[in-house]
Amino acid sequence: MRKKIVAGNWKMNKNNKETVHLLQEIMAIPKTSNADIMVAPPFPHLAVAVETLKESEISVLAQNMHAAASGAYTGEVSAAMLKSIHVNSVILGHSERRASFNETDTVLAEKVKTAITEDLHVIFCFGEQLSDREGENHFEVVKNQLTIALFDLPVEAWTKITLAYEPVWAIGTGVTASPEQAQEMHAYIRNLIQDAYAVELSDKVTILYGGSVKPNNAKALFSNPDVDGGLIGGASLNAEDFMAIANAC
Repeated sequence: MRKKIVAGNWKMNKNNKETVHLLQEIMAIPKTSNADIMVAPPFPHLAVAVETLKESEISVLAQNMHAAASGAYTGEVSAAMLKSIHVNSVILGHSERRASFNETDTVLAEKVKTAITEDLHVIFCFGEQLSDREGENHFEVVKNQLTIALFDLPVEAWTKITLAYEPVWAIGTGVTASPEQAQEMHAYIRNLIQDAYAVELSDKVTILYGGSVKPNNAKALFSNPDVDGGLIGGASLNAEDFMAIANAC
């Protein structure tokens, strides 16, 4: 059975005190699903998040990392730095990183390779723009993103990879892909993995959906056979909403 995951991407929100308070609120709400729960606070708050959650089953992941081990990269964070504070997972390829910081699939391929080499778990994000969907080019866009960034990895590397399909037109817009649209794309992604590797691997890879997931639509999305959880943005900043989504998985 594939692992179910609900991960909260806090983006550039919450100060140190607010981070602790939100995590305490999340921990206070009973978990009733079998999904693994993860949170991604901003870089300055990762250490305090790890400390706050040390007695819980909730894990902490970073929102990004650099491909280099060290060097003259002002403002960047390496895989080794994350591991030194017991952060063992990272989000790579989020649409906001692609759009605002010009991260290409080639750049992301190097980041993924570094993360895997450093034994970090990767949540790899990808998805099409609205123009791609309207032009019926969305399948080809997703295929190219995965092929360039991931499909030259050895099969054993995939034990460290979770995929997160995030249609850009549904991120932060309040518009959500329908359960049918999500399932259609997730099934397509699983077939791409099968074609690139083998059916055994495609059956094992966890594929999350991200894009305006809320308590009132989470169950319908997560009930699809190829949707294994969610990467949650805005709703992860509210403990009750986040745990309602996690418990719907």
